[in-house]
Amino acid sequence: GFFQCHAVEVVIKDSSNATCLYANWMMSFLITYESNTSDYKTTTLNLSSSVTHNGSVCGNDTQASVVAVQFGEGHSWSINSTKNNETYQGDFMTFIYNTNDTAVFPDAKRKGPVTVVVRDPSPPIPLDSVYVCHTTVFLEAENVTQIFWNVTEQAFVQNGTVSKKESRCSADTPTSAPTVLPTVANVTTASTTTLSPAPTAAPKPVENPVTGNYSLKSGNKTCLLATVGLQLNVSQDKPLLININPKTTTADGACGNTTATLKLNDGNSTLISF
Repeated sequence: GFFQCHAVEVVIKDSSNATCLYANWMMSFLITYESNTSDYKTTTLNLSSSVTHNGSVCGNDTQASVVAVQFGEGHSWSINSTKNNETYQGDFMTFIYNTNDTAVFPDAKRKGPVTVVVRDPSPPIPLDSVYVCHTTVFLEAENVTQIFWNVTEQAFVQNGTVSKKESRCSADTPTSAPTVLPTVANVTTASTTTLSPAPTAAPKPVENPVTGNYSLKSGNKTCLLATVGLQLNVSQDKPLLININPKTTTADGACGNTTATLKLNDGNSTLISF
C-alpha cells in the first residue's frame, strides 16, 4: 500500500447501538528530530496493524465528537469536530509521538511524548453528507508533516446510518475542460463580409525554463537530488505560462526511511511539492 501503511476504520455507536460516528482513512507522518549528535534526522512513522480507538466519542449539539486512535509505542492521533446548525466541521488535530520508541527514533536527544496541534483545513460539511477525500493531503507544523489519503468520515451520523451522499474535497473535484488554444488547425478564417475578432494567443515565455539543481540534506548527508527545468501551464480566465527560476527558488522538504518530499518555492510564492 501507499507509504506501506494500514487503513484505519473507527465506528462508534451510541447507547441505543446506533452508529453516531464513522471514519475510515490512511495516514503517515514525516518527523524531523534532533539526534544525540545534535544533527537533525527525518523519520517516517506509519500506523501499525494494531490500532485502538480509546477516547472516541459521538458528540452532540453542545459537545464535540472525537475520533481518537492509538498505535505503536505510545503514539496517538485525534480530531475534534463540532456541530453547527446544519453542518459539522473538524476543529483541531492533535498528534502525539513518543521518541522513546527506539525503532522509529533510535538516537533521539529528546525523550518522551511530543504534542503537535494543527487546525483542520476542511470546510463545513452538511449533516446529511459524508466527507470523502481520496487525494493525498499534507499538513505541516512543528517539524512534522502529517499525510492523509483515502479519507471517509462522517461525524454526527443521522439516524444511525452513514450517508450515501458525499461531500468531496476540492482536490478530488475534477476541473473543467481545459481551454483549447487557437491553432492553424482549429481557427476558422473570417469571411470577407464579416470580421471576427482575432483569437487571443496564450502568452509565451521568452525562453524555455532554466534547469535548476535542487537538493535536500538529512543531517550532513545529501538525501535527495533533483535536476529539472519547470514550466507551469495554468488554466485560469486566461491561460498563463510560468517558468520556475532556479535563481529565486528555494528547496525545502524532508527525507524519511521510505518517503521523501521536495518543495520548491520561488520569489512569486509559487509552491510545488513532489
